[in-house]
Amino acid sequence: MFENLRRAPVNCLRVFEAAARLGNFARAASELRVTPAAVSQQIKKLEESCGTQLFQRVGRNVRLTWVGEQLLGSVSE
Repeated sequence: MFENLRRAPVNCLRVFEAAARLGNFARAASELRVTPAAVSQQIKKLEESCGTQLFQRVGRNVRLTWVGEQLLGSVSE
């Protein structure tokens, strides 16, 4: 499922993990000391690498999709 991730920058995975854990791009940005736009761009890059959406946007928060949950399990290991 995640064959294309070998080409994804490690920074995308780091940003993904923070956003998934915190459930909010702005909070992830604050933790990583980058802008929310930078977090959004990294997530977009990762979603393009995966070929699927990893988050459902819910207002100001985000929720992982099923694929996002699978990826989080892999990244966390």
